[in-house]
Amino acid sequence: MKKVAVIGPGLLGGSIALGLRKRSDAQVAIWARRQESVKEALEGGFCDMASVELGAVVRGADVVVLCTPVDSMGELGREMVPLVGRHTLVTDVGSVKGAVHAALDPCFAGRARFVGSHPMAGSEQTGMRAAKAGLFEGAACIVTPGVGCEEATVAEAGAFWELLGCRVHRMGAQEHDRAVAWISHFPHLLAAVLVRTVSENDPGALELCGPGFRDTTRVAGGAPGMWAGILGANREAVRESAEAMVEKLREIIKLLGPDSPTPSMEQFLTLAKAERDRLRLP
Repeated sequence: MKKVAVIGPGLLGGSIALGLRKRSDAQVAIWARRQESVKEALEGGFCDMASVELGAVVRGADVVVLCTPVDSMGELGREMVPLVGRHTLVTDVGSVKGAVHAALDPCFAGRARFVGSHPMAGSEQTGMRAAKAGLFEGAACIVTPGVGCEEATVAEAGAFWELLGCRVHRMGAQEHDRAVAWISHFPHLLAAVLVRTVSENDPGALELCGPGFRDTTRVAGGAPGMWAGILGANREAVRESAEAMVEKLREIIKLLGPDSPTPSMEQFLTLAKAERDRLRLP
């Protein structure tokens, strides 16, 4: 791997660039839409070269990583087609995979080797200033090969993420989207719902918030435009998660009733704690 092109230097793209600079000898090239971002990437030591010209960044790259919002990946993929070769490995960081594969599988078929990826890392913060070289250390990364993707290509994509410190898992695109709806997409929406519910019913209570409310709602501070796109692209799986939560809340309402025995609530909380304690988190 001699050259890696990072398309979009936000939190994830910037962290990939910094991680590669720390862990590999590959040349790191960054594409950004704005000249200000190009300047920031170069001055911040994120890369060897950066440009607003896609061709200058992508040509000659062994690996290309799309780190833009999922709804812009199709357009960028089409622009990249004449710039890549059959041996170029193309992957992405999109948190929805069905829509990404629908856009990029036909785009790169016979032209490059595309494997979907989703590193489960990041925060509510955005931009290169929030990037960290060690962001991916210990994080799960899900790779989602499309139909006909060769095993050697899947292995190469996995090795790329392992180089950055990830634990690699393999799933189909639809299986991925359903799983991350439960553990990422719906939790983000739930955090937003909690903030809105309090603000609409007892706004004064927000002045009294401590670390519990802060930590529970942290992800609601994410970029609204980006998250609206993610939730829209995975709406069916997120709706399923929301409906399951409604049913669980109905159970909680019963447990809070005057005739509900206290041990029932304790049992519910004990089971939840046991599951939470088993989580493997970086």
